[in-house]
Amino acid sequence: MKRLFALMLLCFFAATGKAQQPANRPDSAYIFAYSPEKGNSRTGLAFAWSNDGYSWHPIGPEHYFVYSDYGTWGAQKRMLKPFLYAGDAGTWHLVWSLNANENVFAHAASTDLVYWGRQSYPQTPAGSNVIEPVISSSNGKYAVTWQSNTSTNQVFSLATDFKTFPTAQKVSAGQHLNKRTEAMILGQRQTGTAHKVAFSLVEGLLNAQKNAQHQLALLAESAATDAQRFNGLKPIDVVLTPVPGRSKKISDLLIGAFFEDINYAADGGLYAELVQNRDFEYHTADKKYQDKNWNHQTAWRVGLGNLSIDSVSPIHPNNPHYAVLNDDLGNPVLINEGFGGIAVKAGEQYDCSAFVRIPSGKAGQITWRLSDKKGNTLGAASTKVPAGTSWKKLSAVITANATVADASLELVAGQKGSIHFDMVSLFPQKTFKNRKNGLRADLAQALADMKPKFLRFPGGCVAHGDGIANIYRWKTTIGPLEARKPMRNLWNYHQTTGLGYYEYFQFCEDMGAEPLPVLAAGVPCQNSSDGGAGQQCGIPMADMDEYVQDILDLIEWANGDAKTTHWGRIRAASGHPKSFNLKYIGIGNEDLITDIFEERFTMIFNAIKKKHPEIKVVGTSGPFYEGTDYVEGWGIARKLGVDLIDEHYYVSPGWFIHNQDYYDKYDRNGSKVYLGEYASHLPGRPNNLETALSEALHLNNLERNGDVVAMTSYAPLFAKEGATQWNPDLIYFNNTEVKLTPGYYVQHLYGNTPGDEYIPGDLQYSSNDAGLIKRVSTSIVKNTKTKELIVRAVNLLPVNTNIRLNLDGVSGNQKAQKTVLTGNPTDRKAKPVTGEIQLKANTPEILPPYSLTVWRIRL
Repeated sequence: MKRLFALMLLCFFAATGKAQQPANRPDSAYIFAYSPEKGNSRTGLAFAWSNDGYSWHPIGPEHYFVYSDYGTWGAQKRMLKPFLYAGDAGTWHLVWSLNANENVFAHAASTDLVYWGRQSYPQTPAGSNVIEPVISSSNGKYAVTWQSNTSTNQVFSLATDFKTFPTAQKVSAGQHLNKRTEAMILGQRQTGTAHKVAFSLVEGLLNAQKNAQHQLALLAESAATDAQRFNGLKPIDVVLTPVPGRSKKISDLLIGAFFEDINYAADGGLYAELVQNRDFEYHTADKKYQDKNWNHQTAWRVGLGNLSIDSVSPIHPNNPHYAVLNDDLGNPVLINEGFGGIAVKAGEQYDCSAFVRIPSGKAGQITWRLSDKKGNTLGAASTKVPAGTSWKKLSAVITANATVADASLELVAGQKGSIHFDMVSLFPQKTFKNRKNGLRADLAQALADMKPKFLRFPGGCVAHGDGIANIYRWKTTIGPLEARKPMRNLWNYHQTTGLGYYEYFQFCEDMGAEPLPVLAAGVPCQNSSDGGAGQQCGIPMADMDEYVQDILDLIEWANGDAKTTHWGRIRAASGHPKSFNLKYIGIGNEDLITDIFEERFTMIFNAIKKKHPEIKVVGTSGPFYEGTDYVEGWGIARKLGVDLIDEHYYVSPGWFIHNQDYYDKYDRNGSKVYLGEYASHLPGRPNNLETALSEALHLNNLERNGDVVAMTSYAPLFAKEGATQWNPDLIYFNNTEVKLTPGYYVQHLYGNTPGDEYIPGDLQYSSNDAGLIKRVSTSIVKNTKTKELIVRAVNLLPVNTNIRLNLDGVSGNQKAQKTVLTGNPTDRKAKPVTGEIQLKANTPEILPPYSLTVWRIRL
């Protein structure tokens, strides 16, 4: 998800090749390296240049060549007081302060000042922070020295090769030689370091900035300015002629789905549980920014009596809190409001359950009751509570007598005194495939209707969590619900883990999709706010053997024999004796590629390949389509021979238009690509026809490169209205409705018309205008199993395009199914229309303005 700084990182899109230097250029000039002071705003390394070391010209303005990746999202990622040093062998070293509190500084290195390698965040002595670090060298050895902003103003120094960072030592104040200077840039006095360099280095910086600005202009293109861009445009003609002799096999797993518990996608969403905070485990710590109304009693209230929370004698240590309802006058009532109301349908049945205990040990009774806002009873059932002081799980079934969107569940005690409740549940019996502890039927069906060939879960950023303690551990999400361990969601709410690994695997099987679980690579999210900001920390190496074994245990749990393996028996005890046939496993997600990451990823990868060579491992290359994490992630993949690499990018429609050759440049013999998260983003983040068609354009290019790109999945998938943290999403919903987007229909069209063979096509245009040609895209695939030919065409122009399908064997009697998705680019409700047609030889088909057309032709 990781993901919020795509446009900022465009500075990495730079050509670093050496250009021929004109004769009138100087041999040398000066550069000034600095980071502008902008309050709490995120800044990075900027450059200015000068021919005399006095009059400075910004390379930008506001163009940053490297950002600090330390800290959580937003303003924490700050670069303070950078110090640039010309090291040995043409390598530049950069150190900087991160903030005024932590005992950490940052380092990165570059050979050309444009591309920067991995960042390191060495820890310094406890209790000291880092102010104005500087680099010096002697006899090929480097020293980093800094002042600590403590009451004694101590100075520390460490000797380093910038690969290992030993413990710093106190030194005299005179050893902190702060060689920073000042320069006037755009009327502002800036502090930084000045260097005399070859002018070719200055030109490299200038060219990188100009290239980034050019790319920004291209990426900013959108349909909003098409009226000016294509003023007076007439319809164009296109002839598409397949070239079967150059056909190639492509992945049959190209269209999949990615589920992450963001936007309340799980609890209150796909997971069909209707009771919110059923385990009374909501905690103020769930909300990173603190919500005084978010606590153990959230979503609960009393009709009669008093409610308190206790943890003296819980059902299970993983579920320590429970409700104590008390009323000495008798018949106390505990009420749950659900996730903004409980939606029920007339005539449908609902399973009620709860763990109950009467501390007096006397027998009693509880009544389950569904009520509307006016107090009308919508259905009820009663259950006796046996005598005894131990927890007992009680169940009942309610049949609703009316359809209501905002009902409440009431638990009415039939006696006075105290009664304890935990794991209070209300489930519709009509779940997806009628599974117990199952999924909301309409949401699950919408996903299944896409016919995804695989499902990636449980994240996303959720998988590696906010700090080491928040890493998603699969073992705590299986088994009895009362024994599962709830956790804080990285997106700042609560996960019951009722939708856990067993339910994910079962869902994959029910959809006919390959399961693709993703586990942390021994490090937390690169935007973590806990555990030393996450970036420089990982699971201690002393604990990594245990963590690696957890991952190997997952493979055994998914695939192991139900009679001969330990974890296979545990899976069978949950109700699934057959193997889940796991073939893929993801390790890492959008990670900051550091030495700490590589050490742990390598350990996990080697262990999986040694024990389970049949499992394909999916690595990671960070949150963007270029830059340090991308380069370093792919470097690790090449070194280890990783099967697939997970790429992520959220970009504009302009990026998809102007990067149609992106995967044509990939090595056909290296690791395969899993495009695990992508989406088209416009200002305001709508999911509209324009974004959907630009994604269809990209999917055509992915099919052409289906020999390299093995799997893709749009992200994010689900979003609950009123609780959305990220836009756009594929499927929006509330408690009673599922709202499909144009982007959903694109994924649905491609998912329902897969191919396993790509047939190149020659395209002839009536225009040679590259701006037009880039906006008309086609793809031809064959499905050898269904014996169908699928032809797709995207028209991103504001006028009709007339396309003649020069298909061998297509006569005037050839019937085909034709689906068209079209409308206004801003339309958020556009839907495809499907019909049967007769394809006529030499007769053009019309591609409407802003449209996707798909023909399915029986062979």
